[in-house]
Amino acid sequence: MWIRVLAAMLAATLTAIVILSFQDGFKVFVPGLLQGAWLTVQIAVLGALLAVVMALTAALAKLYGPLPLRWLAVAYIEIFRGTSALVQLFWLYFVLPQFGIFMDAFPVAVLALGLNIGAYGAEVVRGAIRAVPKGQWEASTALNMTRAQMLRRIILPQAFVAMIPPWGNLFIELVKSTSLVSLITLADLTFKAQQMNQATLQTVPIFTLVLLLYLAISLTITICMRFTEGWAAKGVLHGKAS
Repeated sequence: MWIRVLAAMLAATLTAIVILSFQDGFKVFVPGLLQGAWLTVQIAVLGALLAVVMALTAALAKLYGPLPLRWLAVAYIEIFRGTSALVQLFWLYFVLPQFGIFMDAFPVAVLALGLNIGAYGAEVVRGAIRAVPKGQWEASTALNMTRAQMLRRIILPQAFVAMIPPWGNLFIELVKSTSLVSLITLADLTFKAQQMNQATLQTVPIFTLVLLLYLAISLTITICMRFTEGWAAKGVLHGKAS
């Protein structure tokens, strides 16, 4: 039911964007804002992939790694959760060159946002693994599985279902955080909007379109995560039944 509601909201949002794109006061801004939105989507997708990899790696290292890896995982999680994403972005873009490390703005944006969201995601992964009933661990041990086999075959598939809703929130937060990359010269959706607003002072049409574009992206993520949650839950239930 909720997916239908979300799909209706997404359809209404896209319809509003299309209608406004033909209005005299709006259509001049649409091409530029769509270019910015495309860059925003690219940063969000690549940042999300990095965040998932970092979250899984850090969570497993914190739970089961040797002591040095545990310390490293804890340091990563606490540093990136305990400092501002904006400061992290500036540090990678403006401070690293002082040490001879130069990166373009786009990889810096992906790296900073991916590492930031990955730190929060690591705690989501850790909590989901810990939430798997103790009996599942005991049954896996009784079957003489190694820890890697337990995690791959029994624990992570069940934990995955519990991870999906909070990861959906984190992905939406990642999309909203992409607005920060305009401060390191990337022409994302926010940058394009600010640039157009400064040139034309047409605040209402520009930021109305920006609001609708961000909403469309966020609704798309939410719908995809709801479908993924339903698919994963059916898989787990099927596995238990069999």
